[in-house]
Amino acid sequence: MNNHIKNALREKGKPYAPVLEGFIQILIVLSLVGFSVETLPGLSPEANRVLHLLEVWTVGIFTVEYVLRALLAPTPGSYLLSFWGLIDLLAILPFYLQTGLDLRSIRILRLLRLFRMLKLARYHQALRRFARAFRLIQEELVLFLTASAMLIYLAAVGIYHFEHEAQPQAFASVFHALWWAMVTLTTVGYGDVYPITPGGKIFTALLLLIGLGVVAVPAGLVASALSEARRMEASQTDPGESS
Repeated sequence: MNNHIKNALREKGKPYAPVLEGFIQILIVLSLVGFSVETLPGLSPEANRVLHLLEVWTVGIFTVEYVLRALLAPTPGSYLLSFWGLIDLLAILPFYLQTGLDLRSIRILRLLRLFRMLKLARYHQALRRFARAFRLIQEELVLFLTASAMLIYLAAVGIYHFEHEAQPQAFASVFHALWWAMVTLTTVGYGDVYPITPGGKIFTALLLLIGLGVVAVPAGLVASALSEARRMEASQTDPGESS
């Protein structure tokens, strides 16, 4: 019996695994829909009661799953401290923390329920492929994000130098200029703050060209990693995915 449960939880046993995958996915979606419905104004007491029962029911099943995974792991700590173990914990933790407390003072805990979306990655093949792809390029992404942060700061300093005197309110400091640098380098360009000096316009034009690369680089990395993840999946190779 333990082997059947273990195989189902690890998405290896048939016919148990497909049934469990579908069941948990439906629960996650229902939970997120319930979370959204709770924000509607003027809900009746009956609706609130149904939403609360749905939350209790889903959290109870997620808790049983969490306990079973911990008990069936080679060592409980290997699961509890793993990425998926922490995600599973964060998916149920808000319910137990807010029980019996004034929700108005700890309303932020409800946002932790959004971690249940990440649980879908465990039970959906395409999402698992994305997770595998990001593991393959995690070092490159960290390097890219670090370089992007440095570039955003340099852009903020540069536009402050060109535009501060002409627009002292819009570019009052380097910190004010960081917003402009962010939306410019990501090519969003809201247009709420823009340069008016010749030097600022030339500087912005150069940044827009650099911004095209800022957007293209991570897209290329992810596309390449997804191709590699698909190839590894086809050869039944998984680079260290935790149960």
